[in-house]
Amino acid sequence: MSVDEQFFEYREHPGHPGWHMWRLRDETRFNGVVMGELITRVEGSRCRLRMFPERKHTNLQEMIHGAVTLALIDISLFSAMRTLTTGDPGPAVTLELSTQFIGAGKPGQPLDSVVEIVRETGRLLFLRGDVVQGDHVVAAFSGMVRKANRR
Repeated sequence: MSVDEQFFEYREHPGHPGWHMWRLRDETRFNGVVMGELITRVEGSRCRLRMFPERKHTNLQEMIHGAVTLALIDISLFSAMRTLTTGDPGPAVTLELSTQFIGAGKPGQPLDSVVEIVRETGRLLFLRGDVVQGDHVVAAFSGMVRKANRR
């Protein structure tokens, strides 16, 4: 069993045709406890990671908390690695993440991080994308992930 299979459940989602589950097998960790259900799919050269914001994801202004948006972005870097490359997201790490908040996210509507790979080297993955709700842009970002050591 690969590290990927050991730590992640990635299979077709029975309730969302065309989407795959993006779930840590240990649901007591951050993704499951804080973010809730996450689903992903490939769209051409991009990966879309979707969450379903609830009241617990909001700030005092009844908008999606910026920390939740940042967490979605960070997690989406790894779902892009898994779906768009042969990289193993489990032991990889985020080296850099730059985010520009553009608009407020609303609870009760799916929140998507749409990611593309800008460049891949032997050890690094450079990515960029947007967080959106339909046509509304919530944030733009770029990031760098260090891939796991090959053994």
